[in-house]
Amino acid sequence: MEVIIKGKKHQLNFGVGFVRELDRFYGLSNQAGFNLGLGLTKAIPGLKSYDTSVLAEVIQCASEPSVTLADVDALIDNPKTDVEKLFDDVLKGLEEANAVKLAVKKLKG
Repeated sequence: MEVIIKGKKHQLNFGVGFVRELDRFYGLSNQAGFNLGLGLTKAIPGLKSYDTSVLAEVIQCASEPSVTLADVDALIDNPKTDVEKLFDDVLKGLEEANAVKLAVKKLKG
């Protein structure tokens, strides 16, 4: 899937690298400094409940080339953006991506 941010095409890649980035963004670390992950566990319910801040964070973590959170926020804030379609497209992309589709299926219930 791709989105256009500030006139530039960005491919959203929901692969293993995306999971690692999401884990860094949302993950919990124990006292020894090991990241415990849980990025998808936090993101999927947020996407299902149409939380635009979660949508922005997921897009930022999946975007290639990288993009700032402020630029993704501007995309979502733009009245010309169909936010509902953006949520649906991101969830569909997650459901189809091999690295995350099983987790998404289990978390969507």
